Amino acid sequence: MTAPRPLIAGNWKMFGLGSAVQEARKVAEDLAARPARGRVAICAPATLVERLARAMAGTDVIVGGQDNHTEVSGAFTGDVSAEMLADAGARMVILAHSERRSYYGETDSLAAAKAKAALRAGLEPIVCVGETLDERKAGRTLEVICRQTKASLPPELAHSPFALAYEPVWAIGTGLTPTTEQIEEAHVALRHALIEALGAAGAGVPILYGGSVKPANAVDILKAKEVGGALVGGASLKAEDFLAIIRAAD
Repeated sequence: MTAPRPLIAGNWKMFGLGSAVQEARKVAEDLAARPARGRVAICAPATLVERLARAMAGTDVIVGGQDNHTEVSGAFTGDVSAEMLADAGARMVILAHSERRSYYGETDSLAAAKAKAALRAGLEPIVCVGETLDERKAGRTLEVICRQTKASLPPELAHSPFALAYEPVWAIGTGLTPTTEQIEEAHVALRHALIEALGAAGAGVPILYGGSVKPANAVDILKAKEVGGALVGGASLKAEDFLAIIRAAD
């Protein structure tokens, strides 16, 4: 079976005003001059999705959101539905990021409901899983991330494109990165969990690594076994850094 193209997705988190669109334009221009082997996405704050979608129209850059509600619409002040993201031009969405799980108490069942909502609106979900430092120290990493995976993926995903992102919570924004062996161990376990959850369809799902991905470590991370791309935080905010990571997948 042909391996899917790597996915390099930038997560701008709660960063970026209108001027940030220029950084995305630089990425798109570089990719137009020299297409990348991998797929490239930028998941922006909700306030930028429509502007970014307009700027990226006709380019190789996929625009995504960072979260969506489970409902189509309703009295949910401050929330954004998957349909709203799609209407603004998004084609992808990050769900159950560790920051959402940690700061807002999002559960596996909520992640699954949000993934179903994303599919309903025609969005491609990136569903995130990852262990805390205490869980890793207790030797529970594989138990935790495999449980999260099986409980966070609705069966409908077996028939739709999506990605799973492994993000060790202790590596996000800390500058710390697991060893290549630790990344491979987690990704191999997640591949088995995907197949258990979704059957044969789980064999082709890209498993992204996220957590302090930088130009300096991207090559080693992306060549690790069962790593099908990267979910990039701070390094995706600057075109030069993000492009270096994108090229590491070539």
